[in-house]
Parts: sequence; structure tokens; C-alpha cells
Amino acid sequence: MEAVVSTQSTWKQWYQRRVHGQKEYTKENVVVRTRKFISNRLLHRKQMVIEVMHPDKPNVSKNDLASKIGGMYDVKDAKTVFLFGFRTQFGGGSSRGFCLIYDTLEYAKKFEPQYRLVRAGLAEKPSGSCKQRKELKNRKLKKRGKEKTKLG
Repeated sequence: MEAVVSTQSTWKQWYQRRVHGQKEYTKENVVVRTRKFISNRLLHRKQMVIEVMHPDKPNVSKNDLASKIGGMYDVKDAKTVFLFGFRTQFGGGSSRGFCLIYDTLEYAKKFEPQYRLVRAGLAEKPSGSCKQRKELKNRKLKKRGKEKTKLG
């Protein structure tokens, strides 16, 4: 009976080494790897695919990842790091996503889509519903000059 227990523990150790590459993980242990790194000079940014290994956690927050990546790439302002599109692998323990690191905050505001700026807290969400904004736009199309500015 003891031989069976030792075989199971050996199997577990082998599996951890095979899948995770290490024997044990602590709760804080998160490994971040970058792939497909491109320095995009036209958009003044660095872009890459991020692989995150988090075997003991369901997921890692984007703020933690942004600070970790900021340390890896010597980023001066953490607000210039944008993370999105993360998918957790089936079974957990690993996630993949996309990362953009802009040279300055001005370039980030210039090239990032509005919804990502709103998520990051760099822009405000437009007020009113989608239908109200559309109706106002169509009313403005029918007017000319000073009448357009009176509408709003």
C-alpha cells in the first residue's frame, strides 16, 4: 500500500515539473513572458503578446501585470501601459493577452481607442444614451451655421 502512495506522489511531482517547469509554486509566484515583441515607431509604442503563468491563482489583475511589465521595460509612467484581450487557458493556470506600451501619455491619448482610454481613466464616457447622441447628430446634419451650435 505504501508503494502506491509513493507512486502517486512521484506522479504528481513529475506532472508539476512537466506542465509547470517547477516543483512548487507559492501564492505570489506569477511568471510573465513576452512574445512577438514589435517596436512600432509609427504609432510610438512597443507592442507584444503577454503570457502569464499563474498556477495557484484564478487570474492576475491588470494593475499588477502593468506594474510588473513596467518594471521589465523601464516604463516611466504606468498609465502608458495598456493590457487587453486576455484569455485564460482551459483548466486555468495560464493566460494570454496583448500589451501596448506608449512612449508618452500624449501618444497614448492620440492613438488609443476611446473605450480603452475610458477603461484606463484617461477619458470620460460620453453622457446620454446611444440613441440620444444619434438623434442629436441627425438634427445637427439638418441645420447650418449658428443653428447647429444652439442644438448642443
